[in-house]
Amino acid sequence: MKISDSVANYILQLLKEENGRAEIQRNELASILGCVPSQISYVITSRFTPEQGYIVESRRGGGGYIRITRVKTDKSSAVMHTINSIGNSLDSATAHAMLSNLAQQEIIPVKAAQLIAAAVSGRSFASIPQENRDALRAAIFKNMLTALLS
Repeated sequence: MKISDSVANYILQLLKEENGRAEIQRNELASILGCVPSQISYVITSRFTPEQGYIVESRRGGGGYIRITRVKTDKSSAVMHTINSIGNSLDSATAHAMLSNLAQQEIIPVKAAQLIAAAVSGRSFASIPQENRDALRAAIFKNMLTALLS
């Protein structure tokens, strides 16, 4: 397992144990996990973003901390927020991250996330001209999420 996965899993476990709110000290966590503090920062900035349903607050200095809070929303609002955040194009990696987040928060069923992921995967668009793929992916992604709301 990569160190970034270990850091993310550790933070997710803390969030689970603390009902969606974890406070960590970067240096202390790096020491526990045997990595450098910059790896902790990288994981937090890449995996605990507002788009993925997290609010991150930090205070610098010797007694500083990083507070990560899982935002709770009702299912239809979360799906509509996701749809509205997409715009006219969507790359495969972003689609996968959004689906993972929606499934992890139990906003959509895992099976639905897997079906949508298959429909918008790079393999599904292999015969589509490169310049049209992201626009088509966005349209299909939004339509499939909208269908889940009805």
